[in-house]
Amino acid sequence: MTTITEKTLQDLQFPTILETISNLCNTEAGQEKSLQIKPFRDKESLMAALHETSEYVSSYQNNNAIPNHGFESIAYEVKFLGIEDSFLESTGFRKIATISETVNTLLLFFKKFDDYYPQLSTKAAAVEYTQDIIRQIDAIVDKYGEIKDAASPALEGIRRDMNGVRIKVNQSFGAALTNYHSQGFLDDIKESFVQNRRVLAVLNMYRRKVKGSILGSSKTGSIAYIEPEATLKYSRELSNLEYEEKEEIRRILKQLSNKIRPYLPLLVQYQDYLGDIDVIAAKAKYANKINGIMPTISDERRLYFRDAYHPILYLTNKAKKEKTYPQTLELTQDNRIIVISGPNAGGKTISLKTVGLLQLMLQSGMLIPVHERSETFLFDRILTDIGDNQSIENHLSTYSYRLKNMNYFLKKCNARTLFLIDEFGTGSDPELGGALAEIFLEEFYHREAFGIITTHYSNLKILANELPHASNGNMLFDEKTLEPLYKLIIGQAGSSFTFEVAQKNGIPFGLINRAKKKIEVGKVRFDKTIATLQKERSKLEKTSQTLKEEEIRAREEGKKLETTNIKIKQKLESYQELYDSNQKAIYLGQKLEDLADKYYNNKNKKELIGELLRIVEIENSKRKKSTPVEKKITEQKKKELIKEVTVHVEEIRQEKKEKKIKAIAAPKPKAVLKVGDRVRMIDGKAIGSIDMIEKNKATVNYGLFTSKVSMDELELVEAKK
Repeated sequence: MTTITEKTLQDLQFPTILETISNLCNTEAGQEKSLQIKPFRDKESLMAALHETSEYVSSYQNNNAIPNHGFESIAYEVKFLGIEDSFLESTGFRKIATISETVNTLLLFFKKFDDYYPQLSTKAAAVEYTQDIIRQIDAIVDKYGEIKDAASPALEGIRRDMNGVRIKVNQSFGAALTNYHSQGFLDDIKESFVQNRRVLAVLNMYRRKVKGSILGSSKTGSIAYIEPEATLKYSRELSNLEYEEKEEIRRILKQLSNKIRPYLPLLVQYQDYLGDIDVIAAKAKYANKINGIMPTISDERRLYFRDAYHPILYLTNKAKKEKTYPQTLELTQDNRIIVISGPNAGGKTISLKTVGLLQLMLQSGMLIPVHERSETFLFDRILTDIGDNQSIENHLSTYSYRLKNMNYFLKKCNARTLFLIDEFGTGSDPELGGALAEIFLEEFYHREAFGIITTHYSNLKILANELPHASNGNMLFDEKTLEPLYKLIIGQAGSSFTFEVAQKNGIPFGLINRAKKKIEVGKVRFDKTIATLQKERSKLEKTSQTLKEEEIRAREEGKKLETTNIKIKQKLESYQELYDSNQKAIYLGQKLEDLADKYYNNKNKKELIGELLRIVEIENSKRKKSTPVEKKITEQKKKELIKEVTVHVEEIRQEKKEKKIKAIAAPKPKAVLKVGDRVRMIDGKAIGSIDMIEKNKATVNYGLFTSKVSMDELELVEAKK
């Protein structure tokens, strides 16, 4: 059974997550419910909540969008109806009818699409569907929250009489207005309203001449507001009818309240259900903002968060348009404690908080921002000691408070616990505090708890290296700039870079050297060794990444070469088949040529036919008997191969032709010819030597003869030596 303290929730900033989800709710009930979210105590309820949120997220991608679940709270109406003999106003009944309609719409929707939303459909199936509430309210109250005329025969009669009297009031008032206005007794405004009654605006000097009841006067006293005598009678009658209407409405509302009162438990369930749906929708909206998913939840003791983001940091950086670095971290039975070290401001605490907060969110039914192949199991307890815990109220120092906290850890820590401790061992003498922290760590280790701690203490780094099922980790830093790279590396302790960071922040070099002399030489050498190893690790990381990229490229090239090799092999086999076929045809052609010569000489037909038959039989004996389908396939293959070869030959011919054209189009620079040079004609093969050159003609000696040729038609073969 999961038990997580309020301190853990505060340490991991869980209330901030709840406030964000609360702001995404549409209703007051949803906002209140979301602020009360706590980790689930049993796995069954948790899995149901996770699947509900996951299904709601899926509704954003499919065409079956979940209907609106917004509603106006009926908490007051429910409370008031719970009082015997009480009755609601008409607007309250309208709110009840609206919430009933909203629930009914959702219930019908989930029933129809239970394949898409199995968990939400199961939740909806537990709520009763009824039209009775809506039907009874709709018979009395209209959509604007007013009582209908047809709510009762008596009310219908009263309102009919009221309309008749109102007509008479208006007629009598109109007559009086016309009469007194014609006599000049009225002010320019003529009429007004006093006590919701229509009155004449009579000039004060004529008030005694107008028969009626004075209901008031203007501020200056110059105007008297008088209701005409003729109207008074009808106004009294109208007042009586209004009273009767009020009493009848009161009776109708009492009657309706008594009819709806038995549905009180159902109305409470309706409001509770819609509040739950509002929270689920808000969690789904939040999951969309942080790219949350549901990782695999198994019974195996393994926590593996790949590419995990701290959700609060992610949204803050997103608003600032800054990058957030994800972390990958794994805890297993064989590696259950990680000691993270390294300089401050490198992201140690964020890495620790990321794991704790994501596990907390998941166990509270929220989707978390991790890679889809992430995996975890459920912890009974998550124990935290993060930040400055000095308690002013209890007059405890930081160290006293931390010791009190460690005592609580020792009482509760077991194999189903995740503990997270920031700056383990600080607050006391480094030697003594470090030794005590070492003992605590050994105790947590032997209880097989999972945990992550951050520290600067060397003894804790050494202990993590010595324990078989624990390991060191460090946050990578750029070895040149000492800027944090926000990447967690497991397997090696991190240097605090104390003096390097101090130097980077402008502390004089002389002071740093003096500080180095103040401490043990071994300590400096140890920290320096770790720093060097960390730098080497950073270089190896970069080299490893480069090698991986090169390996991927080489693998891709190998695949391409393999494919090309297969194609070439297939083509060579095809060409070999074609060559063999052609050789056979040449052989048969030669045989036929010999037979033709023989027949030409002896004209012996019998011998010719006999030889032909023998050749045919020899060839047939070599053949394998093929089916018509195989013959057809073979012929088709031959045709395709011949076509391919023909195309290839044509391409080669075309290529040669283009080369020849290019050679002609771009002739070599012509050499200057002299007597004694060996030459030949451009389109000829015979080579001769020049005996004499006259103007643009040369006498070329070819040995047996000489010839006069234009200099432009000659090309140099060999210059005279």
